[in-house]
Amino acid sequence: QVQLVESGGGLVQAGGSLTLSCTASGIIFSISDMGWYRQVPGKQRELVAGISRAGNTNYADSVKGRFTISRDNARKTVSLQMNNLKPEDTAAYYCNVLSRSSKAPLGSWGQGTQVTVSS
Repeated sequence: QVQLVESGGGLVQAGGSLTLSCTASGIIFSISDMGWYRQVPGKQRELVAGISRAGNTNYADSVKGRFTISRDNARKTVSLQMNNLKPEDTAAYYCNVLSRSSKAPLGSWGQGTQVTVSS
């Protein structure tokens, strides 16, 4: 069973930075595509960044140039470096394993980590 534990969220002023981490267990991490999602109450969860097992990355237009996703296969961890944060980045952030074909999330959701950006 896949288990995902996110951490690193917090309260930050606009223009600031945060780094989120997600540790995975129950999967062969090194061959898994991984992604970071975010969700605002009342809205659908959206994929903001993905990284393939080969290290190829992709980003939502809203975060391109500000967020960087990376992975450490030895530690089974995927990280999200978030720079130049904006109030509209405020959300609960989650990681998940991604389907290689559809990019749909495959695992159960963890507890997430809250990011709040003040203006």
